[in-house]
Amino acid sequence: MKTLTILGATGSIGTSALKVVDMHPDKFRVKCLTCATNIELLAAQIKQFRPAMVAVLDEACAGRLATMLPDRFCPEILWGESGFIAAAQWAESDMVLAAMVGAAGLAPALAAIDAGKQLALANKETLVMAGDIVMARAREKGVDILPVDSEHCAIFQCLQGNQKRDLKKIFLTASGGPFRNLPHDQFKCITPARALNHPTWNMGAKISIDSATLMNKALEVIEAVRLFDIRVEQIQVLIHPQSIVHSMVGFKDGGVIAQLGEPDMMHAIAYAFSYPDRMDLNLDFPDFAGMDGLTFDLPDSKRFPSLGFACEACRRGGTLPAVMNAANEAAVDAFLKKRIRFADIFTLVSDVMGAHTCIDNPELSGIIEADRWAREKAQSLVQNLV
Repeated sequence: MKTLTILGATGSIGTSALKVVDMHPDKFRVKCLTCATNIELLAAQIKQFRPAMVAVLDEACAGRLATMLPDRFCPEILWGESGFIAAAQWAESDMVLAAMVGAAGLAPALAAIDAGKQLALANKETLVMAGDIVMARAREKGVDILPVDSEHCAIFQCLQGNQKRDLKKIFLTASGGPFRNLPHDQFKCITPARALNHPTWNMGAKISIDSATLMNKALEVIEAVRLFDIRVEQIQVLIHPQSIVHSMVGFKDGGVIAQLGEPDMMHAIAYAFSYPDRMDLNLDFPDFAGMDGLTFDLPDSKRFPSLGFACEACRRGGTLPAVMNAANEAAVDAFLKKRIRFADIFTLVSDVMGAHTCIDNPELSGIIEADRWAREKAQSLVQNLV
C-alpha cells in the first residue's frame, strides 16, 4: 500500500491520477489533496477518497469547502502556500504527485524533496525555473524524481536497461497543437476559444495555450536538459500529430528506442506510481493496422519561436529560464483575458527575455526575484500592446 499526496487534484493530471487510485484501491491510499479554487470538485473527491488533509488557495475557499462537507467526515483544511507545503510534507504520505500548474508548484515540490518524499513530477516549471537546485537537492536527500509528463516518462522508460553514457540524442515529440498548419498571416484571427481546442489532448487552459504556441514543448526541452543531464543540442523536437510515439531515445550505436501508446496520461501517472512495476489499466493498444501512418515533421521556428527561446535559455542558463517561464505565464493570462493577441505572446516573452540582466548560478531567492521581475515587466509591456 502506497500513500499519496496529490498537489493539483482537480486538474487534468490530478483527476487522471485519482482514476488510477480508484482502479487499484488495494495499492494506493490518498492522504492529502490540494487545489486552487475548484472547490466543488474537490469536495466530491474528498467524499470519495477520504484524505486526512486538504489545502486550497485561500481562506475564503477553505470556508466554502467546509460548508460542503458532511459533519461525519471533514479533513483538516489548510490554505495558501503554507498549506500546499504542509500537504507536500505530510508525514503519512510516501509519494507526492506534483501536478500544480505554473511557478506555484516550485515551493511545494522542493518541500516534498526536503521531506524525503518520492516525487512524481508533472509540474515542468519546477525544473525550468530551478532545475539545478531541484536536482541537487534530490541527490542530497536520496529522493527519486519520476517524470509524469508523457514525453519525459517515455524517455525515462526508453533508458531502462541501458547505460546513460550511451545516450546520444533525444527525439522529443509534439502534437503541434491546433495551429500547426495555419498560415502565419491568420494568427491575428486566433481567439482563446480556438486555442483551447486541442486536437489530441484534454488539458487545462494554461497548458492548452502553451501547446498552441509550442511553449509547452519549449518548457519540456529545458525540463529534459535538467532531468536527464544532457545538452540542449542533443534534443530534437519532432511534430507528431498522431501522438502515439511519446518520445524516442537514440544511442551511440545508431539504435533508437521509442515508447508508444494511446494519448492518455494515465499511462505516465501509473508508471510513476508503480515504478518499477506496471499495473493493468484496461487501456487499449494503438490500432496499428488501422492507422494511415505515423508522421514526423520539423517544427516551424518562424511561426513558433518558442523553441528558440528555450534553446537560448538553456545555453545562457542562470535566471533566464525562470524569466522565460514567468513572462510566458503572464502573456498567456493576458491572452486568455483578451488583452493581447495570440502572436503577442511570442513578442512579450522575447522582449522580457531581452530586457533581463541574467544572474549566473542564482540562489533560490534570486530565481524567485527574477520570476517576480519578469511578471511585472510583462505586465508593463502588455499596456503597450493593447
